[in-house]
Amino acid sequence: MKGVAAGVSADLKLYDLTHEIPAYNIWEAAYRLQQTVPYWPAGTVFVSVIDPGVGTNRKSVVLKTNSGHFIVTPDNGTLTLVAESLGIAEIREIDEAVNRRKNSEGSYTFHGRDVYAYTGARLASGAISFDQVGPLLPKKVVSIPYQHAVLEGKKIKGNISILDIQFGNIWTNISDSLFKKLDPKFGDMVHVIIYHNNKIIYQGDAPYSQTFGEVAKGNPLSYMNSLMHLSFALNMGSFANRYHISSGNDWSVEVSINHKK
Repeated sequence: MKGVAAGVSADLKLYDLTHEIPAYNIWEAAYRLQQTVPYWPAGTVFVSVIDPGVGTNRKSVVLKTNSGHFIVTPDNGTLTLVAESLGIAEIREIDEAVNRRKNSEGSYTFHGRDVYAYTGARLASGAISFDQVGPLLPKKVVSIPYQHAVLEGKKIKGNISILDIQFGNIWTNISDSLFKKLDPKFGDMVHVIIYHNNKIIYQGDAPYSQTFGEVAKGNPLSYMNSLMHLSFALNMGSFANRYHISSGNDWSVEVSINHKK
């Protein structure tokens, strides 16, 4: 894919965001786009290829966000979160009659190379304009259903978006601003219930902490991660492994506060 892009223009700057997304995991691809895109300059072109439906009738698209970023990808759910968080300025279907690597028409299983890397490189290099990608589509994308973060009385419900896999920490989509509506103070106990497909997998308390060393080794805590979202961890241990927690659109969480007396 990098060779194809460099063949379009040797002046392009090419970066790897990750090659660690598990095979077929469209949800994680969606999360990684939401996590990383905002940190890059407007005009940056992203190519995201988690494409278990390669060669089928799913659409190949380029989405332009309201922030001015471009994402080249199959429309299979990978755009779920970035479309919500950054908005859709325009979305176009890739016209493979003109935006496909020459002499690749007989290949049905490597669109990442033949369509997405090629089109992304042409767009980033200025060889084509966004209008020349292909026909304009309605401002809708295939979306993966999940538990949005919502306040319900004295509880907040949300999604377990991803694991901080190296450490086994649990990252949710509950933002700092939403969590503050429960009026938490450091030291308060956060009551946590974690569900998988609506079945309770874990239930317990984790003190709201600024950092890991505020609890004893191996003890749980709740904290704000680097994205300022509520997260759960063990000090020098794996919360995910101990309690058999994973992440994705079928994992959800409910939190409430037991205020310190």
